Amino acid sequence: MPELPEVETVRRGLAPTLVGARFVRVETRQSGLRAPFPPRFAERLKGRRIEALKRRAKYLLAALDGGETLILHLGMSGSFRVEGGGESPIPTTHFPRGKNAAHDHVVFVLDNGARVVYNDPRRFGAMDLVPSEGIDERAPFDALGVEPLSKEFDAARLAALCAGSRAPIKAALIDQKRIAGLGNIYACEALWRARISPLRPAAILADARGRPTAAARALAPAIRAVLEEAVEAGGSTLRDHRQPDGELGYFQHSFAVYDREGAACPRRGCRGIIARVAQGGRSTFHCPACQK
Repeated sequence: MPELPEVETVRRGLAPTLVGARFVRVETRQSGLRAPFPPRFAERLKGRRIEALKRRAKYLLAALDGGETLILHLGMSGSFRVEGGGESPIPTTHFPRGKNAAHDHVVFVLDNGARVVYNDPRRFGAMDLVPSEGIDERAPFDALGVEPLSKEFDAARLAALCAGSRAPIKAALIDQKRIAGLGNIYACEALWRARISPLRPAAILADARGRPTAAARALAPAIRAVLEEAVEAGGSTLRDHRQPDGELGYFQHSFAVYDREGAACPRRGCRGIIARVAQGGRSTFHCPACQK
């Protein structure tokens, strides 16, 4: 599933085309995706102006002038491509995966001449249309944790979120009720940067008084740095992620540990070998030699 950097990359790619435009019409070619579309979905969107495009965790939120918000989730394989749009459109994707019309499930036709096409081979994505007022108190947003790129996220907040927890630290980091948007890839990478074993309990991030430990002071900036670098690189392309212009993300070329089982640890002076362990049904990659 796309993580925070991939979704933020999509948001940045779509915003120049979507924000300020109105929906001329919306074409739905299925009754729904992971769940049915909301009642009168296309009819309610027609004529609405997109005032802002934001991201919350792994969701995109398009605020509309009619007092509603269009919620978009990419699921496992969802992607957008932008076609047309005047003299300076986002280039149309030229990769076959995103252009297979059999998987084009929703088409947003805009008054600026662009068409934004949602393509999803597995149909695990989701779209909803809800009142904007009180959206933070409505599911699923009411259960989401702190944004790791926000001002509110620091060592003290990380310590408070994990104080007393016996869960493995990697499992705690990807718990969306604690930290919103952080997933398997970037948790592994951040733990490597902070030299912390993913097998240690999350409680090591707080002392007996709940204050951040040295581990928390190392990990919080590592999380922020790895996410910021991944966003600038356009995310990571493993199977399904591509940017709205069809380009690949490049952060996978910077992986220190993720998906590098058996490779030498890239840390200078470390002679360790990257190992993979299973945690909660997911693969965790780390260096047993330098991550303690």
